[in-house]
Amino acid sequence: MGQEIGSASFSRAECQAFRLRLEDETRLLVQQIAEGRLSTVGHVGGAELEAWLVDQALDPAPLNDRFLTRFEDEACGAELGRFNIEFNTPPAPLRGRFLSGLQRALDAVLARARETADGLDLDILMIGTLPTLRDDQLNLRNLSPLNRYRALNEQVFAARHGEPIRLDIAGKQALRSEHADVMLEAAATSFQLHWQLSVADAVRHYNAALMASAPVLAVSVNSPYLFQRDLWAETRIPLFEQAVAVPGYDGAGGGSQARVGFGRGWVRASISELFEENRDEFPVLLPMLCDEPATRFAHLRLHNGTIWRWNRPVVGFDPDGRPHLRLEHRVLPAGPTTVDMVASAALFFGLVESLVVSPPAGPEPSFRDVTTNFYAAAREGLGARLRWFGGREVAACDVVRQMIEAARSGLTTLGFESDESDRYLAIIEARCVTGQTGSDWQRRFLRRYPGQFTAMTREYLRRQKGGLPVHEWAI
Repeated sequence: MGQEIGSASFSRAECQAFRLRLEDETRLLVQQIAEGRLSTVGHVGGAELEAWLVDQALDPAPLNDRFLTRFEDEACGAELGRFNIEFNTPPAPLRGRFLSGLQRALDAVLARARETADGLDLDILMIGTLPTLRDDQLNLRNLSPLNRYRALNEQVFAARHGEPIRLDIAGKQALRSEHADVMLEAAATSFQLHWQLSVADAVRHYNAALMASAPVLAVSVNSPYLFQRDLWAETRIPLFEQAVAVPGYDGAGGGSQARVGFGRGWVRASISELFEENRDEFPVLLPMLCDEPATRFAHLRLHNGTIWRWNRPVVGFDPDGRPHLRLEHRVLPAGPTTVDMVASAALFFGLVESLVVSPPAGPEPSFRDVTTNFYAAAREGLGARLRWFGGREVAACDVVRQMIEAARSGLTTLGFESDESDRYLAIIEARCVTGQTGSDWQRRFLRRYPGQFTAMTREYLRRQKGGLPVHEWAI
């Protein structure tokens, strides 16, 4: 979905032609993966950070077009909502001092972005769901003026036969809302990690990422409020899943799936199974024909960009033009600070590598357990109960603390410097000790100052700029 398209509407002939090209490109990718023709370069990482533009009242500011005109950085672009922007960090080898390099890159681009925003009397805020956002601000007037977003809106509602999207989240409080557009998606912003993998590593790392998602999310939650309702510890998860609800159809795989979700099972033999699932299980939403050779996989990549697995396989290209595979980890929210986000990244990279190389003793959790774990972590954060190795149900906080040494070992296997691993994993452990994630801090503030969402957001932004990790934030 990061690529622009040339039109917002499509003919039946275009849809049929797109489907044929998607089928051809999927067959070609499956063949190239089986023959080992994709890039063998592995363990390269990068990140995408989505953020909010806010005005002096801490309300969302639908001015990303003005901001981007002034910022002039190809690593920054518009998101679906006109009050959202996205930053991309350059890829780098996952070893050595990658973590501090990632933090420096984020700090540098945010400093420049905040300077630009200040010239517009705006600010940049990193948080999963903006506490001051109102439901009525999510409307098509605030849709970014790009064809891909207009087309997404039109195609989703064509598939829904005009039926509104119904949001229904039950957490500490309940929220119900109806929208005749896809703008609910704009209420969720994330910190997405990319991990380039060789084909030989892809299956084991993808399955390990599924397993690691729950403990990583539990200790990183930062989105408890939507429209001033206290919902899940990470409300982004049910919000995004319901915001792009498109009916499926019975395809070759035997049934339909949600376009945003955790998936239906482990990858068994090849990562190509997920691209075949894309072809067979998901109707095409954006049938934009591309004048590129099949070896560029343009139609496959565009279709894949409209299927939002929380851990998503991605086809990209090395500098020499050879196609490669990446794992896109979409679980983490934006914020609270750059050091917090990098600490969560350290836990993810290290834990996944450790689960691949030396998993804990005892029977591993089933896919059903892993899925249940994920949604429990989104609901309850560190207070969730997870079914972990050995079949026992364990508090998420205890799972994370048990896995810190495993994550450190995984980072060592990847070649990270030990002082880097120690620094960032110490932040993860401190969150467990203090019991304070971003979501916990927000809830504690509002327990002390009920209803003061603007004051809380202002204090959050001040502390975000101060740079201390969230476990050190007082109320």
